[in-house]
Amino acid sequence: MKKIINNPNDVVSDMVSGMIQAFPEKLEQIDGTMVIKRKELSSNKVGLVSGGGSGHEPAHAGYVGKGMLDAAVAGEVFTSPTPDQILAAIKAVDTGHGVLLIVKNYTGDVMNFDMASELAESEGIKVEQVIVNDDVAVEDSDFTTGRRGIAGTVFVHKIAGAMAETGATLNEVKEVAEKTITHVRSMGMALTPCTVPAAGKPSFQLEDNEMEIGIGIHGEAGIERKPITSAKNIANELTQKVLDDLQLQSGDEVAVMINGLGATPEMELFILQQHVNQLLKDNNLSVFRTYVGEFMTSLEMTGCSVTLLKVDNQLKSLLEAKSEATAFRV
Repeated sequence: MKKIINNPNDVVSDMVSGMIQAFPEKLEQIDGTMVIKRKELSSNKVGLVSGGGSGHEPAHAGYVGKGMLDAAVAGEVFTSPTPDQILAAIKAVDTGHGVLLIVKNYTGDVMNFDMASELAESEGIKVEQVIVNDDVAVEDSDFTTGRRGIAGTVFVHKIAGAMAETGATLNEVKEVAEKTITHVRSMGMALTPCTVPAAGKPSFQLEDNEMEIGIGIHGEAGIERKPITSAKNIANELTQKVLDDLQLQSGDEVAVMINGLGATPEMELFILQQHVNQLLKDNNLSVFRTYVGEFMTSLEMTGCSVTLLKVDNQLKSLLEAKSEATAFRV
């Protein structure tokens, strides 16, 4: 294992400390926790909290900032944060207008966010939550009941965050988050595995000439392992599965996210993007905006995912709204 770390057991606390030091004017850490929150909260808006296991950076702390999340909870690598840490985040961002939790559909995350929500409500805080399940690759996995939540979560952060900034009610913010979840789908693939620092060895094995289609962001198995093929073929396979699931109509408009999993050069992501764009044109679909880069990674995994979000005027306006999050500036 080759990583730029100190003690493998301290990677999350070291990372959080470094992030706070890098953005001292924008972010702060809640003492005794791995919760990163906005340094200056708005007093007249719904609070937004997300989080999950570390190793997916910039998710989730990179999306803390005006226009997106108010706090993110960092669990250990690929491990859900504990209910007490989530509760600390909820209490820290509640200004009396309620708190929305944005949760990826993984069993540990759902369970722990549920527990934290119940604890917060017992203290008089109004809490709602949404579950993101955008991965079309598999219906169930070792980590989930139902579909997994992956890179489409970033669109939910952005749109719900923008809605909250308008002064919308908790129910209104939840409603637009659920609308986004209904309209977003993703699928990914991998060329290489990743190594969890505490484990010290790759989470799975791929031969030099193999790729895994439908991989999860924790290295969960996909739907097929087969020989590496061209960027065009990869783009077509991932995008067509998403299109089939979304059941878009001719003339629909979409936002596109081409996401790297941690070790994929932007060169390759842009090559992939041109083929995704062509396939959308071939299906008479309009592209509202394209996002290319690392948004939801898996440590140093080489691979990518394709996310499509069907947009209307409301979702386009919220995507375009100002964001001061360190990893998603508009």
